[in-house]
This record gives sequence, C-alpha cells and structure tokens, in this order.
Amino acid sequence: MKRTWYLPSPDSVASVLSVDLLVQILNHISGDGERKSFRLVCRSFLLAESLHRRSLRPLRREALPVLLGRRYPLIESLDLSVCAALDDAAIAAAISASGGEWRRIRRVVLARASGVGWRGIEAMVAACPSLEAVDLAHCCGVGDREAAALAKVAGLKELRMDKCLGVTDVGLARVAVGCGRLEKLGIKWCMEISDIGIDLLSKKCRNLRELDISYLRVTNNSLRAISTLHKLEMLSLVGCRFIDDDGIAFLSNGTNSLKSIDISRSEKVTCSSIASVVEGHRNLQIINMGDSFVEVVSAFLSQLSLIKASLQVLKLDALHVSVTNLKSIGVNCKNLVEIGLCKCRGVTDKGIYELVSRCTGLRTIDLTCCHLLTDNALLAIANYCNNLSCLRLEACSLMTEKGLEGIAVACSRLHEVDLTDCNVNDTALQCLSQCSELVVLKLGLCTKITREGLASIGSNGKMLEELDLYRCVGVDDDGLSKIADGCRRLKKLNLCYCSQITDKGLKELARLEELADLELRGLENLTSEGIAAVAVGCKSLVELNLKHCTSLDDAFVFALAQYSRNLRQINISNCRISGIGLLKLLSSLRCLQDVKLVRLAGVSVECFELALRASLLKLKKLKLHGSLRMLLSPELLQMLQARGCRIRWVGKPSS
Repeated sequence: MKRTWYLPSPDSVASVLSVDLLVQILNHISGDGERKSFRLVCRSFLLAESLHRRSLRPLRREALPVLLGRRYPLIESLDLSVCAALDDAAIAAAISASGGEWRRIRRVVLARASGVGWRGIEAMVAACPSLEAVDLAHCCGVGDREAAALAKVAGLKELRMDKCLGVTDVGLARVAVGCGRLEKLGIKWCMEISDIGIDLLSKKCRNLRELDISYLRVTNNSLRAISTLHKLEMLSLVGCRFIDDDGIAFLSNGTNSLKSIDISRSEKVTCSSIASVVEGHRNLQIINMGDSFVEVVSAFLSQLSLIKASLQVLKLDALHVSVTNLKSIGVNCKNLVEIGLCKCRGVTDKGIYELVSRCTGLRTIDLTCCHLLTDNALLAIANYCNNLSCLRLEACSLMTEKGLEGIAVACSRLHEVDLTDCNVNDTALQCLSQCSELVVLKLGLCTKITREGLASIGSNGKMLEELDLYRCVGVDDDGLSKIADGCRRLKKLNLCYCSQITDKGLKELARLEELADLELRGLENLTSEGIAAVAVGCKSLVELNLKHCTSLDDAFVFALAQYSRNLRQINISNCRISGIGLLKLLSSLRCLQDVKLVRLAGVSVECFELALRASLLKLKKLKLHGSLRMLLSPELLQMLQARGCRIRWVGKPSS
C-alpha cells in the first residue's frame, strides 16, 4: 500500500517553535525577500519578525504611525530619506499618532528630505531622547536654525550635514556647544563655514574621531585647530583649495590618532607634505592623495616603510607612477588590500608585476584608463592575487580573453569586474562565467558581445545584482532571456542604446522580481506593451529611464500608475506623452520624487502647470526645458521651491 505524506501546516509549525526561537532564526536571514517570505508564513512568524526588526525604511509618510506603533515597536534606526512628501507637519503627525514609540529610536536618516525644517527637527528631538545619530545630508534648505534644534541632543554622537548650504559658523557653533559628545561629523560642501567654526568645533568636541570638511573654504588655521583633536582617526580634506603644505605640517606635528586621510583634489598640497604625515602617524591605514599633484616622489615612498604593517588602502589616481614607484610600493606596503591607479600615467605591465608579486593580499585593484596595460598585467594579477574581489579595467583596450581567462581561473571569488570600453567578446564572458560569486559586471561599450556571451553569464550568474550593457549593440531579446533565466537576483540593469531590444526582451525581464533600477534610454523599438510588462512583473522597480524611447504613448503611464507604486525616479524626456498622460503619472505615483520632463512636445504649458500642481507635495528634483521658465506661473515655481524641490533648467529658452 502506498504511503501518503502530509506536510505540517504553518500553524502546527508555529506551535512547536516559540516566538523567541523564531527571533533567533531571523538572525540568520539577511535578504529582504527572504524576510518577507518569513513573515508571510503565519501570524507567529509575523510577530517574530516585528519583534526582531530594529531598522525601518518606509516609502510613504502615511504608514509611519502604524509601522512605528503596533507593527514594529522596537525600531532603533529610522530611515526617512525616501519617504515622499515628508515635511514638518508629517513628522509631527507621525510622532503624535505613534504615541511614545519614538523614544527607542537612536538613529534617524533625513538625507534629501528637503521639506523638513527646524519645527520638524525640534519635534523629532523631543520625541527621541535616546537619539545618537542624525543624517541631514543634501538637505539644501537646512541652516542655522535647524542646527540649533539639533544642538539640544546632548547625547548626539554622529551628524551628517553634507551640502546643508544654509549652515554657517553660527549653526556649527550651536552644535559644537550643545553636542559635546560628537564623534563623527560630516560638513562637506557647507560653504558658509570658515576657520572660526572649525576652531570652536575643535575646542568643544574633543571626542571627534571622524571629520569631513571637504570643499570648505578653510585655511591652514583650521588644520592648526584640528591637529589638537587627540582622538581623531579619519580626516577628509577633499578639494580644500586654500590648504597647503604649511597646514599639513600641523597634522604632522599634531597629537591625532590618524588612521585615514583623504587629501585628494587639494591642489596646493605636495607629495612631500604627505610624507611628513606618514612620519608622524605610524598607524595610518588609508591614504588617498589622487588628483593632488603631478607625480609620486621618492621621499613619500621611502616613508611608507614606517607604516608597512598598518597601511591597507593607497589611492594615487591621476598621478604619474613609474615602474620604480610601483616596486617601492610593493616592497614597503605588503599588507595592502586596495590600490587605486585610476588614470595614472606611466603604469605598465612590468610595474603591475612589481606591485602584485609583493602585495599578494590585494583584494581591490583599480586600473581604469591605464591604457598601456595588456594581458601580461592580468596574468601577473592572476598569479599572485588569488583573493581578488574587485577589478576595474575600464578603457584598458589592449586586454583580451586570454588575460581574462587567467583572472577567472585564479580569482574565482571576484565580486565586481568593470570592463567598460574594453576589447571584450563572447569568449571573454564565457571565461568570466566561472566566477560564480560575481555581483557587479560592467560591460558598457563592448560592442562585440552577443546573445552567446550573455548566455554564458546567465548560466552561472545567480549572485549577479548589477549588469551594465550600455551601448552593447549586439545584445538582443534572446540574450535578455538568458539573463532573466539565470540572474534572478538582478537589481540594476543598464540597456541604454541597445538598439535590438524590443518588447519581447522586456517581457523576459518582467520575471526579475527584484529589479529596482532599469535604464532603457534610446530604445526606439520599445512600445508601451513592453513597459507595461515590466511594470506588472518588476514590483521592486524604483528608478526607470525612458529618455528618447520615442515609440511610447500614454498606455505605459497607466500601467506604471497601477503597478509601479514604489517608483521614485523617472526620466521621460523626449517621449510622446500627452498632457493627460503626464497628469496621470505625477498624480498617481505617490512615491515619485525625481522627474525629468525635457522636450515633451505633446504637453501644453497648461498641462505642465496642472501636472506639477498635482505633484506638489512630493517632488524633490525636477528637470525642465528652459523655455518653460517664463511660461509657468511664478506662484507654482515658488511653491515647488518652498517645499524643497530643486529645479534644473536645461536648454536655452526660445526667443
């Protein structure tokens, strides 16, 4: 008699496993998709997931009260950077409706939340007594009043205010006085901050460990003050045009605990002064001095022996680096795990051999635009760097499948490969298919690639998350079918100007449920049918570029409005969309924040006006043709900008 087996129901499984045990199981589940499947099993699994979750990234402000109240009561990290239409009123309403659930929150991310001002920040500060970290990066409207509100958080340890253009020395002073426990601070591009603010910061925040003052108009006086910060470990001075060797000398003689320094794009700093920093800080782990001077000097290279045991990352982008230089680096930096030689002049096969034969622990090698390199360099890397994880070879056109085969065989743990504008063909991709752990693969401008090459990648690309096929004109629908078959984890795909792609190919891509970023610019054979298939199948889509897809009509808009509810960024410039279609698009997609609407010939000024008013509450970035600047009502433009929307005008207004 044949025996029949019955699978236990979810409820019977839950009766055996306690909630505490389910929470422990969740410690071993990291992917969003897997966690979603877990919580859909039954109520007990849902409860366990809600008790286990400590971080949250909501897309809609309306959901905040429910998510922070009953659903996830133990949240500690709240990311509101992608929450559409977020403003002071929304934050106040969410706090009020959630009761006291905000009191556990320790970290809040408001990056690019341009509608949030001092009232919202004050409400957040009052509701989060345990707050330790705040991110306001790229909130261009944030100024001294918002900084003053943050200054009330006495326990604040981390603060990012990159490109908060309204913050001056006064605002920084308020933060420095009120937040004496600050350990990490980013004020990159805060152009109104001067030496005065940095001096007071250095006196009040003695616990600073990480400081980024890139692109500020500060002088050597700021470095004099920074040199007194005994606990400082990471310092970023990118693009500081008024700092020179005299300022760097303060760091050399200071009492910092520097482990990382980034002096790239600081044109007045010389290689010799960096050598003095090395001499004064024997625990340096990261040095980035690319684009700062012409060439590497022997004084610097000889000093590297002082940090032989600690140095792990060295970036020399755009400098002249000779064979002798690379040999010296190999001798003095045997513990290097990353080397950056992007756009370096003088890099040859022999130089790479001298480097990698000594630095066998290298995991990231950037050789972008090192035009003299051939397969011999790749074979040297393959022979000595078996733990290689990331290899960037953009525009290294002398390399062939022979070198890539050596890499694929010896470096099977590769996670990222950039072969943009290289002499890559299907044979090379067949070799790379041996790298089963590949996550990022960039093949833009590789015109010899066809469906056979993509079939090779699809056959062993189960880990692939990003694929760039920009202007790979040999790619067709059958090739996309092979990618969709094997690369089910794909999240980002660039097919711009792959002219053979049609609706048939997009219907294959509709099987990629995790696809979030899709670039289709210049695909003139696509119709709304193909876009509708993607909208239905790719539920995770958040970024879509349809610029110059001239065969599209309004039908694709209605598909996006119905199925792509999480779409945050779209480019429909030069598409044949009507005013009704534009109105539907901007009014229906509640998460939409970044829109490019250049040269829409079928949309009248009146329809532009109506559509933009329909989207008033949510847009953060808007790109329009310059001819509309004088035609749209000043009231509308003022309202958009008042809500934090940044408008970029392109093209000259018609005369």
